[in-house]
Amino acid sequence: MSGFNLSATLNIVRLAFNPQLCMPHLVVPTFNGIPVPIPSTDSKIKAVVLDKDNCFAKAHDDKVWPEYTEKLDMLKKEYPGASMLIVSNSAGTNDDKEYLQAGILEEKTGVRVLRHTTKKPGCHEEIMQFFKQQGVCQHPSEVAVVGDRLFTDMIMANIMGAKGVWVNVGVVQSNSPICKIERWWYSTFK
Repeated sequence: MSGFNLSATLNIVRLAFNPQLCMPHLVVPTFNGIPVPIPSTDSKIKAVVLDKDNCFAKAHDDKVWPEYTEKLDMLKKEYPGASMLIVSNSAGTNDDKEYLQAGILEEKTGVRVLRHTTKKPGCHEEIMQFFKQQGVCQHPSEVAVVGDRLFTDMIMANIMGAKGVWVNVGVVQSNSPICKIERWWYSTFK
């Protein structure tokens, strides 16, 4: 089933037992609010994972939202080359035929897109394998995950032991049912 996210569906059940699993370490309204460097209390952040849709790009668009170009450049300077990785639940997945969308996104952003078989939040092992193979970092506590979704991006950050940076408004604040539930969840369990 194209587009279905089995990983998110299975991992959301974990919230019944641990509601804090989707809580971010840092909350910013938009991509421009991300501090550079990204702070951490226990380990220096050496690698950054970026979500695409409604984080630094409008949903279903493969270019950086114009207002965020300068911030992306700052992040790329602080976390150069393989230290920054785009991990999307569309580009770079098995739904991305011949990884065409991943290639376009890499060309437009200058940031590598992870080719992965499991969608977020389940691809954390593939992310760490990439960073280790590239010699960027050895431990998830040295990674920050930046994304707009509690139930995928922040769960993944917490499962893997990384720092979660929640972009809680994004390019355009979504009023989809799942986003409304996420905002309610955050206000209830923070």
